[in-house]
Amino acid sequence: MFSKSNLLATLVGGIAMFVLGYVLWGMLGESLNGDNVLTNVMKAEPDFIHLFLGCLISAFAMSTLYGKWARGHHSAKEGAEFGIWIGIFVGLGMGLIWFATSTMMNFTGHLIDAVLNIIYYILIGVIIALIYKATSKKSAS
Repeated sequence: MFSKSNLLATLVGGIAMFVLGYVLWGMLGESLNGDNVLTNVMKAEPDFIHLFLGCLISAFAMSTLYGKWARGHHSAKEGAEFGIWIGIFVGLGMGLIWFATSTMMNFTGHLIDAVLNIIYYILIGVIIALIYKATSKKSAS
C-alpha cells in the first residue's frame, strides 16, 4: 500500500486532480452548466488547503485500488479502463443519486457533470497507470 509506485502516483495524481478539477469544473463546467444550476452552493473562494488534501486522499484511494485492479499490467489503456469505471460510478451513479435527492442542478446539469467526471477520471487513471508503469519492477522475460 505504501510502495514507491503508489506514493508517487498519489502525489502526481493528487496534483493532477487539483489542476484538472479547476480546468474542468472551474472553467469549462461553469460555462457549460450556467443555466442548469438550480441552487448555487459554491463558496466564493474555495478552501485550497482542504481542497488539495481531498485531492491527495482521493488520489491515494484511486492509486491503491488501481494497484490491486491492474495486477501488474500497467499501461495507458489499463488506466483509462480503470478511470472510466470510477467516472461512471462517481459521475453517472452518484450524479443520478444527487439528482434524485437534491435541487442543485437540473437533469441536463447532472449529465454534463457526469461527462466531466468520466473525462476527469479517465485522465487521472491514465496518469496513475503511467506512474505505476514507470516505477514498477520490470519482469524478466
